[in-house]
Amino acid sequence: MKKIHKIIDLSHPLQNGTVVYPGDPKPDITVATTLEKEGYNLSNVHIGSQSGSHVDAPYHFQNDGLTIDQMDLKYCMGNAVVIDVSYKKEQEEITLLEVQPYEKEIEKADIVLFRTDWYRYAGEEKFFLHPYVSKEVGEYLLAHGIKTLAIDAINADKTGGTQFPIHDMYADNSGLIAENLAHFDEIDFSEPFVIFLPLKLVGVDGSPVRAVAVEFA
Repeated sequence: MKKIHKIIDLSHPLQNGTVVYPGDPKPDITVATTLEKEGYNLSNVHIGSQSGSHVDAPYHFQNDGLTIDQMDLKYCMGNAVVIDVSYKKEQEEITLLEVQPYEKEIEKADIVLFRTDWYRYAGEEKFFLHPYVSKEVGEYLLAHGIKTLAIDAINADKTGGTQFPIHDMYADNSGLIAENLAHFDEIDFSEPFVIFLPLKLVGVDGSPVRAVAVEFA
Protein backbone atom coordinates (compact mmCIF):
# COMPACT_ATOMS: atom_id res chain seq x y z
CA MET A 1 0.00 0.00 0.00
CA LYS A 2 1.36 3.43 -0.94
CA LYS A 3 2.14 5.91 1.82
CA ILE A 4 2.14 9.68 1.49
CA HIS A 5 5.67 11.07 1.59
CA LYS A 6 4.98 14.76 0.95
CA ILE A 7 2.06 17.13 0.37
CA ILE A 8 2.43 20.54 -1.31
CA ASP A 9 -0.44 23.00 -0.78
CA LEU A 10 -1.26 24.59 -4.16
CA SER A 11 -3.93 26.96 -2.84
CA HIS A 12 -4.11 30.68 -2.17
CA PRO A 13 -5.42 31.66 1.26
CA LEU A 14 -9.12 32.46 0.97
CA GLN A 15 -9.92 35.45 3.15
CA ASN A 16 -11.13 39.02 3.06
CA GLY A 17 -8.81 40.76 0.63
CA THR A 18 -8.09 37.69 -1.52
CA VAL A 19 -7.64 38.95 -5.08
CA VAL A 20 -10.43 38.03 -7.49
CA TYR A 21 -10.94 38.38 -11.24
CA PRO A 22 -12.02 41.96 -12.03
CA GLY A 23 -15.78 42.28 -11.50
CA ASP A 24 -16.17 39.05 -9.49
CA PRO A 25 -17.67 39.14 -5.98
CA LYS A 26 -15.08 39.93 -3.33
CA PRO A 27 -14.85 37.55 -0.37
CA ASP A 28 -16.78 38.79 2.65
CA ILE A 29 -16.12 36.65 5.71
CA THR A 30 -17.64 37.83 8.97
CA VAL A 31 -18.43 36.53 12.44
CA ALA A 32 -21.91 35.02 12.71
CA THR A 33 -21.78 33.69 16.27
CA THR A 34 -19.19 33.55 19.04
CA LEU A 35 -18.39 31.12 21.80
CA GLU A 36 -18.97 33.85 24.36
CA LYS A 37 -22.46 34.85 23.17
CA GLU A 38 -24.04 31.85 21.45
CA GLY A 39 -21.87 29.06 22.83
CA TYR A 40 -20.09 28.24 19.57
CA ASN A 41 -18.00 29.97 16.90
CA LEU A 42 -19.48 30.21 13.40
CA SER A 43 -18.59 32.34 10.39
CA ASN A 44 -20.69 33.86 7.63
CA VAL A 45 -18.82 33.20 4.36
CA HIS A 46 -19.88 35.06 1.22
CA ILE A 47 -17.68 34.25 -1.77
CA GLY A 48 -18.00 33.92 -5.53
CA SER A 49 -17.87 30.55 -7.23
CA GLN A 50 -14.49 31.54 -8.70
CA SER A 51 -12.95 32.98 -5.52
CA GLY A 52 -9.38 32.03 -4.68
CA SER A 53 -7.97 28.81 -6.12
CA HIS A 54 -10.85 27.28 -8.07
CA VAL A 55 -12.07 25.05 -10.87
CA ASP A 56 -14.28 25.97 -13.84
CA ALA A 57 -16.95 23.61 -15.11
CA PRO A 58 -18.15 23.82 -18.74
CA TYR A 59 -21.25 25.74 -17.60
CA HIS A 60 -18.96 28.70 -16.86
CA PHE A 61 -18.82 29.37 -20.62
CA GLN A 62 -21.66 27.27 -21.99
CA ASN A 63 -25.31 27.47 -20.92
CA ASP A 64 -25.92 23.81 -21.70
CA GLY A 65 -22.56 22.67 -20.30
CA LEU A 66 -22.04 20.49 -17.25
CA THR A 67 -22.27 22.23 -13.90
CA ILE A 68 -19.66 21.56 -11.23
CA ASP A 69 -21.82 19.00 -9.39
CA GLN A 70 -22.23 17.07 -12.66
CA MET A 71 -18.50 16.77 -13.37
CA ASP A 72 -16.89 13.36 -13.00
CA LEU A 73 -14.50 13.67 -10.05
CA LYS A 74 -11.81 11.84 -12.03
CA TYR A 75 -11.13 15.19 -13.71
CA CYS A 76 -10.34 16.71 -10.30
CA MET A 77 -7.44 14.41 -9.49
CA GLY A 78 -4.74 12.46 -11.26
CA ASN A 79 -1.14 12.14 -12.30
CA ALA A 80 0.25 15.47 -13.41
CA VAL A 81 3.11 16.93 -15.37
CA VAL A 82 4.50 20.38 -14.54
CA ILE A 83 5.36 22.46 -17.61
CA ASP A 84 7.81 25.14 -16.48
CA VAL A 85 7.20 28.43 -18.27
CA SER A 86 8.28 30.58 -15.33
CA TYR A 87 10.54 32.59 -17.66
CA LYS A 88 7.53 34.07 -19.45
CA LYS A 89 6.97 37.81 -19.19
CA GLU A 90 3.83 39.94 -18.86
CA GLN A 91 0.96 38.86 -21.12
CA GLU A 92 3.18 36.47 -23.07
CA GLU A 93 1.52 33.53 -24.77
CA ILE A 94 2.53 30.00 -23.83
CA THR A 95 3.25 28.43 -27.20
CA LEU A 96 3.09 24.95 -28.68
CA LEU A 97 6.88 24.92 -29.17
CA GLU A 98 7.27 25.26 -25.41
CA VAL A 99 4.88 22.41 -24.67
CA GLN A 100 5.92 19.83 -27.27
CA PRO A 101 9.17 18.87 -25.47
CA TYR A 102 6.97 17.47 -22.67
CA GLU A 103 5.07 15.16 -25.03
CA LYS A 104 6.20 11.89 -23.42
CA GLU A 105 5.22 13.11 -19.96
CA ILE A 106 1.91 14.45 -21.26
CA GLU A 107 1.04 11.08 -22.79
CA LYS A 108 1.37 9.48 -19.32
CA ALA A 109 -0.43 12.25 -17.44
CA ASP A 110 -4.04 13.05 -16.62
CA ILE A 111 -3.50 16.72 -15.80
CA VAL A 112 -1.12 19.42 -17.03
CA LEU A 113 0.09 22.14 -14.66
CA PHE A 114 1.47 25.33 -16.18
CA ARG A 115 4.02 26.85 -13.83
CA THR A 116 4.31 30.62 -14.37
CA ASP A 117 5.09 31.60 -10.74
CA TRP A 118 2.62 34.46 -11.26
CA TYR A 119 0.88 33.67 -7.96
CA ARG A 120 3.70 35.62 -6.31
CA TYR A 121 2.26 38.89 -7.64
CA ALA A 122 -1.10 38.61 -5.85
CA GLY A 123 -2.02 42.08 -4.64
CA GLU A 124 -0.04 43.81 -7.39
CA GLU A 125 -1.39 45.16 -10.67
CA LYS A 126 1.06 42.83 -12.43
CA PHE A 127 -1.01 39.91 -11.15
CA PHE A 128 -3.50 40.49 -13.97
CA LEU A 129 -0.77 40.71 -16.66
CA HIS A 130 0.05 37.04 -16.49
CA PRO A 131 1.18 34.67 -19.24
CA TYR A 132 -1.65 32.69 -20.80
CA VAL A 133 -2.21 29.47 -22.74
CA SER A 134 -2.43 29.69 -26.53
CA LYS A 135 -5.29 28.20 -28.50
CA GLU A 136 -2.84 25.83 -30.24
CA VAL A 137 -1.66 24.49 -26.88
CA GLY A 138 -5.24 23.87 -25.76
CA GLU A 139 -6.00 21.97 -28.96
CA TYR A 140 -2.78 19.95 -28.57
CA LEU A 141 -3.60 18.95 -24.99
CA LEU A 142 -7.14 17.92 -25.82
CA ALA A 143 -5.84 15.87 -28.77
CA HIS A 144 -3.56 14.09 -26.27
CA GLY A 145 -6.47 13.32 -23.94
CA ILE A 146 -5.76 16.01 -21.35
CA LYS A 147 -9.22 17.01 -20.11
CA THR A 148 -7.92 18.96 -17.09
CA LEU A 149 -5.67 21.99 -17.46
CA ALA A 150 -4.32 23.96 -14.49
CA ILE A 151 -2.35 27.20 -14.14
CA ASP A 152 -0.88 29.21 -11.25
CA ALA A 153 -2.29 32.45 -12.66
CA ILE A 154 -5.76 33.91 -12.27
CA ASN A 155 -6.83 32.96 -15.80
CA ALA A 156 -5.82 30.35 -18.39
CA ASP A 157 -6.83 32.86 -21.07
CA LYS A 158 -5.64 36.44 -21.35
CA THR A 159 -7.16 38.61 -18.62
CA GLY A 160 -8.74 41.74 -20.04
CA GLY A 161 -9.28 40.18 -23.44
CA THR A 162 -12.61 39.73 -25.21
CA GLN A 163 -12.02 36.15 -26.34
CA PHE A 164 -11.54 33.06 -24.19
CA PRO A 165 -10.43 30.25 -26.51
CA ILE A 166 -9.17 27.90 -23.78
CA HIS A 167 -12.37 28.20 -21.78
CA ASP A 168 -14.47 27.77 -24.91
CA MET A 169 -12.71 24.64 -26.14
CA TYR A 170 -12.61 22.99 -22.72
CA ALA A 171 -16.31 23.72 -22.29
CA ASP A 172 -16.98 22.22 -25.72
CA ASN A 173 -15.08 19.08 -24.67
CA SER A 174 -16.62 18.80 -21.17
CA GLY A 175 -13.22 19.43 -19.63
CA LEU A 176 -12.12 21.15 -16.45
CA ILE A 177 -9.90 24.20 -15.91
CA ALA A 178 -8.18 24.89 -12.58
CA GLU A 179 -6.99 28.46 -12.08
CA ASN A 180 -5.42 30.78 -9.55
CA LEU A 181 -3.38 27.98 -8.04
CA ALA A 182 -0.03 28.52 -6.33
CA HIS A 183 3.32 26.99 -5.34
CA PHE A 184 3.92 24.89 -8.44
CA ASP A 185 7.58 25.85 -7.95
CA GLU A 186 7.60 23.83 -4.72
CA ILE A 187 6.79 20.57 -6.51
CA ASP A 188 10.30 19.12 -6.41
CA PHE A 189 9.39 15.54 -7.30
CA SER A 190 8.37 13.86 -10.56
CA GLU A 191 4.90 12.61 -11.42
CA PRO A 192 2.97 14.43 -8.69
CA PHE A 193 -0.55 13.26 -7.93
CA VAL A 194 -2.70 16.38 -7.75
CA ILE A 195 -6.11 16.82 -6.17
CA PHE A 196 -8.47 19.79 -6.38
CA LEU A 197 -11.90 18.72 -5.20
CA PRO A 198 -14.77 21.21 -5.59
CA LEU A 199 -17.69 21.72 -3.27
CA LYS A 200 -20.80 19.92 -4.50
CA LEU A 201 -22.57 23.13 -5.48
CA VAL A 202 -25.67 22.23 -7.48
CA GLY A 203 -26.20 24.01 -10.79
CA VAL A 204 -23.11 26.20 -10.39
CA ASP A 205 -20.31 27.12 -12.83
CA GLY A 206 -17.35 26.30 -10.58
CA SER A 207 -16.06 26.11 -7.05
CA PRO A 208 -13.19 27.15 -4.81
CA VAL A 209 -10.86 24.22 -4.05
CA ARG A 210 -8.13 23.20 -1.64
CA ALA A 211 -5.55 22.02 -4.15
CA VAL A 212 -2.63 19.75 -3.28
CA ALA A 213 0.20 17.86 -4.96
CA VAL A 214 1.05 14.52 -3.35
CA GLU A 215 4.26 12.50 -3.49
CA PHE A 216 3.88 8.87 -2.53
CA ALA A 217 6.70 6.98 -0.84
